[in-house]
Amino acid sequence: MTTDESGSGSPGLRPRAGAPNPEGAEQTPKYAGPDPADAPPATGHPATEQGRDAEAEAAGTAANSDLPRRHPGANLPPQPFFAPPVGSAPPPGQRQPHWQVGPPRHLAGPYPPAQPQPVAQPPSAAQPLPAAHGYPPTQPHPAAQPYPPEQAHPAEQAHPAEQPYSAGQPSAQGAHSGPAWPADTLVQPAQRRGARTGTLITLGLAIALVAALAGGLVGGYIGAHRVSTGGATRQVYDPGPTPAAITRRPPASVAGIAARILPSVVMIKVNGGTGTGSGFIINGGYIITNNHVVTLDGQVKSARLQVVFNGGQTTPAKLVGTDPYSDIAVIQPQGIQNLIPVRLGNSDGVVVGDPVIAVGSPLGLAGTVTSGIVSALNRPVQAGDQPGNGSQAFIDAIQTDAPINPGNSGGPLLNVQGQVVGVNSAIATLGGGSIGNGGQSGSIGLGFAIPINQVRRVAQQLIKTGKAVHPVIGAVIDMSYTGNGARIARPGSGSQHPILPGGPAAKAGLRPGDVIVAFGGKPINSPDELIVAIRSHRPGDRVRVSYRRGASRHTVTLTLGSASSS
Repeated sequence: MTTDESGSGSPGLRPRAGAPNPEGAEQTPKYAGPDPADAPPATGHPATEQGRDAEAEAAGTAANSDLPRRHPGANLPPQPFFAPPVGSAPPPGQRQPHWQVGPPRHLAGPYPPAQPQPVAQPPSAAQPLPAAHGYPPTQPHPAAQPYPPEQAHPAEQAHPAEQPYSAGQPSAQGAHSGPAWPADTLVQPAQRRGARTGTLITLGLAIALVAALAGGLVGGYIGAHRVSTGGATRQVYDPGPTPAAITRRPPASVAGIAARILPSVVMIKVNGGTGTGSGFIINGGYIITNNHVVTLDGQVKSARLQVVFNGGQTTPAKLVGTDPYSDIAVIQPQGIQNLIPVRLGNSDGVVVGDPVIAVGSPLGLAGTVTSGIVSALNRPVQAGDQPGNGSQAFIDAIQTDAPINPGNSGGPLLNVQGQVVGVNSAIATLGGGSIGNGGQSGSIGLGFAIPINQVRRVAQQLIKTGKAVHPVIGAVIDMSYTGNGARIARPGSGSQHPILPGGPAAKAGLRPGDVIVAFGGKPINSPDELIVAIRSHRPGDRVRVSYRRGASRHTVTLTLGSASSS
């Protein structure tokens, strides 16, 4: 017995022409032996087997011409390794041949030729694949197709290491080609991976689709954040979380004071808006403002007044009384009850450097709040010009750097307790004007307010009688004097009686031409300062007066008289 190259002990077989090459290409063997039914009994001796192969060589030549040929690359289902068909067992006494994986070996003995196989059809859901043990021997293999005997299979090529041989020609091992069993061809692994390959392709397409979608989203996001100029990418800036809103303010702060005072501050319109000013509510529903606001600087006596409250409500108001000497007026809104009054403070306690707040309607802007400090005290200021009256309003003013502008006149000046310590009345301008006399320049940080103690006294008189009474000394002051002090007018200077007979000055021994240099302990440097010093007192007050007559200096006590503002 001969063996194959692997030494497996199988009968000596040699592949015919076109058998599978060493690389594993599938080839279909041809049957080259006689009918197995005519084979003599096996003796088991090697010589006998070789003789039997030689006798069958001639008979197998014709059989090989009708062998079926399979189409190369057919997708065959798994088959058993060279299992012989049922009923083809060797004759009695012949040894059962061995079967192994590899190219088909031709067994000795006459065997019937292989039957033609139908064209393989792809399995469907209704036709499950055959079992792993192979097809029944009575059914032809689905993938087997015969080739014409005269045309060789395209894939049948001579083995590179051997020469092709024909039927009946002994091989190198002395064997003839044998039958090609239906299950003698293995299905290569590459032929069984069709479904797996489809799954991998589907998975790859899905991954590519997801990657393309992700790339589009990222590209769109980047493009949306490109700046139109220069193609630079705009950086996202996060300022951080928004803190909680502050809803409560300290009562002494500007915001706390403004919240309490604004409902009590009003805007005043005169003759339908011809002029505007400010005012504030006091006890009894009255409103305090400036005289030059309600009279348009003395141009009208019976003006039509309107009051605009902080909430925007507008109502008419009537004039209660005016005082051109102190520049104070009182009005009363009509048809409004339960008004919120301000708290009046004490102006005698104000000192330089105290923080103050000014509230009003500058330039018609209602509810404007500004702040500053008290920059000076006892400033003699002319607050209004009263043409045809022959007198002017002089105030002993509180000076502040809180911004005050036209329209602030009559508004309150507050301390840090929210108490009114003055009434805003005038501003210094670069043109030399003031709020009341037509100077319309903006604030330069020099504002003046009437002390609230003087305002309180005058307002009480106006509410009670409609008139105000002022202190007087009973003498005419020369306003053209430019020396140090305030000089009493001389005879022939335009006044028939420079000193009122029986008046306070006459009783104190003052004469025309005397120069008053101190009043009530305050130095007097100008006529304005003397007028302001006099009006800062009440009628009936006893005041020490120092004066200069020629080269001598004298001091006397003077009791202030009174004069009506009507």
